[in-house]
Amino acid sequence: MDSKSNPQTPPWLPPVLASLQRTQQALAASLDEQRKISDLLLYQQTRELQQAHPNPLNRCGSKCFSQTDEDGITLEILRRLDLLQAPGRFAEFGVGNGLENNTLVLAALGWKGYWVGGDELAFRYRPGERLVFTREWITLDNILDLAERSRRALALDGLDVVSLDLDGNDIYLAGRLLEHGVRPALFIVEYNARFPPPVRFQIPYRADFKWQGDDFYGASLQSFDDLFTTHGYRLVACNSHTGANAFYVDARHAGCFADVPGDLRALYVEPRFHLYNTFGHGVSAALVERILGL
Repeated sequence: MDSKSNPQTPPWLPPVLASLQRTQQALAASLDEQRKISDLLLYQQTRELQQAHPNPLNRCGSKCFSQTDEDGITLEILRRLDLLQAPGRFAEFGVGNGLENNTLVLAALGWKGYWVGGDELAFRYRPGERLVFTREWITLDNILDLAERSRRALALDGLDVVSLDLDGNDIYLAGRLLEHGVRPALFIVEYNARFPPPVRFQIPYRADFKWQGDDFYGASLQSFDDLFTTHGYRLVACNSHTGANAFYVDARHAGCFADVPGDLRALYVEPRFHLYNTFGHGVSAALVERILGL
């Protein structure tokens, strides 16, 4: 019942309610403006950190479909490896809902590959010639089978880029892939930036591990570097925005990165887990479907 037509409503109540509504609207508008200002400051701080970092690759960081500035670093690495011209092959383990990850930008280049993850995709998916998606929880026991089934479905004879971001058992899963001959030119992993080099840290493996949003996850950069160095890889970048992603290239291509510092401590980026509230228009399912040819 409308308060104005209710004889029991005190005469002072409608103007008070109207005033509260105006105040609520003003607060919402103010919060929206604060978020915009926060995003602008975050963007500017990231640019300053990129320019100040001793690694020239960090200056190439930019966001397309990645969470922050990973896409730009990926594209520069592939440019140096002369892999941008011909359609390449990718695999990503831990793709979220498919609207924000490290390999969607490669699909936009016309590459083909496969995704594996435990979340439902936010768009209409059907198996095609360019992308195979498997929704499954990834463990040490099944990752090789998932990779092989996906490889066969697309008739891939190798991989150029592998990205792995599962918020937990990443170092064990990366090790399993490397041990069994999965050898891309570029391997992207997420490290626990709480620990600077030379600190070694990794959580114990648990097949059912789920990240709780705290600092108990993954492995330190030094621990990842021990693993990848053993398998003939070289670290060439850690992204400036978050200090979360490490980019390893096959050491056979080291000559393409002669200007990149060789000291792990110089490449390390400390934790800076501030994310944008918004970044341009939101990614639409229709756009992703168009990119993937669905």
